[in-house]
Amino acid sequence: MTNPYTSTHSTARGSATPASSGTPDPSSPAVADPAARARAALETARRRTMALTDPVTDEDLVAQHSRLMSPLVWDLAHIGNQEELWLVREAGGRPGLRPDLDHLYDAFRHPRADRPALPLLGPAEAREYVAAVRTETLDVLAGTDTGPGNPEPLLAGAFVFGMLAQHEQQHDETMLATHQLRSGPAVLDAPAPPPAPADAAALPREVLVPGGPFVMGTSTEPWALDNERPHHTVHVPAFWLDTVPVTNAAYQEFITAGGYRDPRWWTPEGWRHVQDAGLEAPLFWERHGDAWIRRRFGRTEPVPGDEPVLHVCWYEADAYARWAGRRLPTEAEWEKAARHDPATGRSRRYPWGDADPGPEHANLGQRHLRPAPAGSYPAGAAPSGARQLIGDVWEWTSSDFAPYPGFTAFPYKEYSDVFFGPDYKVLRGGAFGVDPVACRGTFRNWDYPIRRQIFAGFRTARDASPDPTATSASGTEGGGAA
Repeated sequence: MTNPYTSTHSTARGSATPASSGTPDPSSPAVADPAARARAALETARRRTMALTDPVTDEDLVAQHSRLMSPLVWDLAHIGNQEELWLVREAGGRPGLRPDLDHLYDAFRHPRADRPALPLLGPAEAREYVAAVRTETLDVLAGTDTGPGNPEPLLAGAFVFGMLAQHEQQHDETMLATHQLRSGPAVLDAPAPPPAPADAAALPREVLVPGGPFVMGTSTEPWALDNERPHHTVHVPAFWLDTVPVTNAAYQEFITAGGYRDPRWWTPEGWRHVQDAGLEAPLFWERHGDAWIRRRFGRTEPVPGDEPVLHVCWYEADAYARWAGRRLPTEAEWEKAARHDPATGRSRRYPWGDADPGPEHANLGQRHLRPAPAGSYPAGAAPSGARQLIGDVWEWTSSDFAPYPGFTAFPYKEYSDVFFGPDYKVLRGGAFGVDPVACRGTFRNWDYPIRRQIFAGFRTARDASPDPTATSASGTEGGGAA
């Protein structure tokens, strides 16, 4: 029998044009031993992929649990196909294992709603395929110069291996969202986050972020993606920002006040969506008498008032902010609050500093299956005093997804460039289901303003004293560049 994972055909992509990357700081924890870091990131991602696909039946793997999502088995094989394209064929220059699969797992060719009808690999075949690809990948990595001096930008600093580790983790997050949409019994479990620290109840409602310039984006983070680049200086006027994300209890006040029935708080597009979709509360919430309950990964529980609100779309977040007499922060405001250190004038990698995230800093990596209570993780606080800017829930901003000044698509246009424009709103900060490899102070996520199945919440902002000499960050939606 012919081995289906051997082929004499190579469909390696053409040479790519690099983004402006600058010179990484060799002392940064993100730069040390890039090959070892890449291997660890790939192995961490694969363990999570298997943990999301092994507990369910084959019937569950091939089912489409929502037209918004792919069957889990499609995500599984797509992860392997992208790894084959980039790490085996492109980085390794090796023949393709299964080039015949490329068209089936091309996300641009087949919308999610149409994927169940494709002749996809079955569960056993998909697992065999991704394992075979991984064997080749690790062999390529072992023989690749991943030092920062490699003239090939895909290989320098192990960028392409980091890119695919992030890609797999992003699909793991998507599969976690599919698990939330499943109607079957619970198959995932994790311990609850620690209770809120003693000082959480005494935190101020908001923190002041001083006005002035800061460096937004990055040109030195080795695995930063093209839309995070290049770094550039932005002048952001002073503003006030919620210390913690908006909680379920606070959001229930909006519901009780008739927020979903009052067009004053909604944009025209948002009001039409509320009426067309019949929205009355966040996704997965149900009213039982005077109380709200929610479904969470196959279990039902009372809505916990002290957790950040989850599964709200941009229109809902924007309407709540208007009702509260506030607004959503711009993307530039969010990043300044999360990264800028007024004491040194520099932008950190994360709110707490340059060290990689640890369990004391943020709720990441699917260690828990829910957000932590508001006010958690004081060790992860930003210089501004804001908490939980990284992890727990993605945070909607007011900004459209747009390129930074000097943006260069890399390593392919379809990663970011085709999404720029007013159709997508920017989310920042990551969520409990986001792995640290795909979450940093410069990381940018984006989605349609109607999306609710994603793990998204928000926090609100308001202007501080007017600064007539400042250039408003909101005047350059998306990039926030001056």
